[in-house]
Amino acid sequence: MQMVNFVCNTKYDFFLTFAAKVVYLFKIYFMAQISDISRGSFIRYNNELVQVVEYEHRTPGNLRAFYQVKMRNVRTGKLVENRFRPSDECIIVRVETRDYQYLYRDGENLVFMDNETYDQIYVSEATVGDNADLLKESMIVKIGMDGDTPISVELPTSIEVEVTYTEPGIQGDTATKTLKPATIETGATVTVPLFVNIGDKIKVDTRTREYMSRVK
Repeated sequence: MQMVNFVCNTKYDFFLTFAAKVVYLFKIYFMAQISDISRGSFIRYNNELVQVVEYEHRTPGNLRAFYQVKMRNVRTGKLVENRFRPSDECIIVRVETRDYQYLYRDGENLVFMDNETYDQIYVSEATVGDNADLLKESMIVKIGMDGDTPISVELPTSIEVEVTYTEPGIQGDTATKTLKPATIETGATVTVPLFVNIGDKIKVDTRTREYMSRVK
């Protein structure tokens, strides 16, 4: 009799465990149409986890509309593009993010600290992407995790940085249409208006890397 009870409990526990896994997977993965994704979304593409970096709806003349999507392979960092029909479906992956503070660079890795536990993690430069050169010490970013593996790093939408080198500005020229290259304190190069000089603090949009304004 005891054996029967044991078997029943085991089956019941197995059922609960299985059900919990199904619910968990449903929360993490779900089918959707390609029109439901957006820039920054994580999807499964060719059995790989990728993040959408560019997403554009196009209607070329009399041809049928389509979505042109550029994606970054989370595992390799490589970029891939594909054209999707509006009716195409994809698997969207929900990724949880947490706040981390950027500390320093260690070779090809970047070191971040969890603001709650103070644990440090190493993130490859490829995972951060093209904006790795916009990171400043103590900057708070959002890191997406797949289990214990960091798969994405989201910078603030704008940052304030000092210009460390640029050609001398033109006094009195406040036009913003004509631009020149400038090196900022993180080592990145951005374009700025002619009136910006070395030592000026500027605001840069991290999504486009474009100059926004001078900071007084």
